[in-house]
Amino acid sequence: MRHIITVQLENESGALSRVSGLFSARGFNIESLTVAATNDASLSRLTLVTIGDDSIIEQIVKQLNKLVDVVSVLELTAQKHIERELLLLKVKSDNKKLTEILAKYSAKKLAETEGITTLEFTDKSKNIEKFIGEFNLDDIVEVSRTGVTGVIL
Repeated sequence: MRHIITVQLENESGALSRVSGLFSARGFNIESLTVAATNDASLSRLTLVTIGDDSIIEQIVKQLNKLVDVVSVLELTAQKHIERELLLLKVKSDNKKLTEILAKYSAKKLAETEGITTLEFTDKSKNIEKFIGEFNLDDIVEVSRTGVTGVIL
């Protein structure tokens, strides 16, 4: 099962490395990872997505809480939450379905140069996948995704 975990940690050199090292040392995979400073410049918020059953996630949360740099750990998927991911997608401009796809998904056209259109779409990861799936692989030039971020309601 897919789980979203947020970690508030000290904004210091090596903190991210220790978190990612915990995952690799135990053979857990990080599907998505985002990190940024918070309103408190001494803290960062790390949001990651991983796959595992409840016992594995419980073990991950316990191990994260033991790290020196970690201030708090929350599993978002266990609570009501909002999650979002940003997609920047470059597609060939001659795609006949482009206008229809943009309207269907409320995506934005950011730029158009030399036969390439750059699109922006923000939503849940599963909807990002659906949006990308609307295009033929031959029409996709480049895909850039931020990874998941989220908050508890």
